[in-house]
Amino acid sequence: MASVAITPMESNFLVPNATFFVELAAFALLLFLLGKYVIPPINRAMTARQDAIRAQFAELDEAKSEAHAAEEEFKSQIADARHEAARIREEAREQGAQIIAEMREQANAEAARIVEHAHAQIEADRKAAMAQLRSEVGTLATTLAGRIVGESLEDEARQSRVVDRFLSELEGAR
Repeated sequence: MASVAITPMESNFLVPNATFFVELAAFALLLFLLGKYVIPPINRAMTARQDAIRAQFAELDEAKSEAHAAEEEFKSQIADARHEAARIREEAREQGAQIIAEMREQANAEAARIVEHAHAQIEADRKAAMAQLRSEVGTLATTLAGRIVGESLEDEARQSRVVDRFLSELEGAR
């Protein structure tokens, strides 16, 4: 049986040696430096970015609500404008009908006035024609009667009576 002797040069892998402690110190130093100088700025940048994203989402939600409110207001204004346009059209239609009725009334009144004036003018012309006709017929009748009778009928009173009698006989014969 041979005895196994452990020499101080041989090391047990379970027992840490000086290299392990140097590596452990370097790792701790690296971890400290990363924790102290590298990770906090990264965390601040990530936190700032998250806050910016949250603010953008909040602004987006606010813009959406403003857009919806503006859209509703626009739709309301459009509806109001349509109602106003319909009201204006209806008023214009009513005013047009009223104007047409007034113009018809004026035209009828003007036509009646023209007809009345024409009747009056015709009556005046008829009377003037009758007066002129009486005068001419009277003169012709008295001249003719004077020739037939052989007497002069120059007397105004006699001439007037003869003409009136002749014209009344003519009117009675109608």
